[in-house]
Amino acid sequence: MHCPFCRNPDTRVVDSRLSEDGTSIRRRRLCPQCERRFSTAETATLVVLKRCGSTEPFSRDKVISGVRRACQGRPVTDDQLAVLAHQVEDQIRARGVAEVDSHEIGLALLGPLSALDEVAYLRFASVYRSFKSIEDFLEEIKTLKDARIPGNDEQTQDLTA
Repeated sequence: MHCPFCRNPDTRVVDSRLSEDGTSIRRRRLCPQCERRFSTAETATLVVLKRCGSTEPFSRDKVISGVRRACQGRPVTDDQLAVLAHQVEDQIRARGVAEVDSHEIGLALLGPLSALDEVAYLRFASVYRSFKSIEDFLEEIKTLKDARIPGNDEQTQDLTA
């Protein structure tokens, strides 16, 4: 790391601290030549590989905006969407890869979205998985019913009504 004051290429780390969200490290550095201190921040970049072959940095905001459309008219708050995006990012980062396919992000969204709101999940899944017929919906509804915890009849009635 070059000193921003004298451009000396040899600086020393004096202190390192993890950020509150755990996604970056703040380092306090000292230049032995000019004896000035400065801070740096290190973050791990997560890159998304799109279907067209291009890449772009991972964005929680894009995840939220994509899911927000499926949640239109549903009792889902912006805070819940932010938590969902954070869960998905954590799940992807836990894989330990620097580049992730956009398709994998969609797959990672399905589980948490299903737990958040089943109707929004069906909307998202129908577009994401390209449902072609009503049989695709019925099969997905059956899968949701089979996975549901017994005794939760209120949501079962919502799906069959």
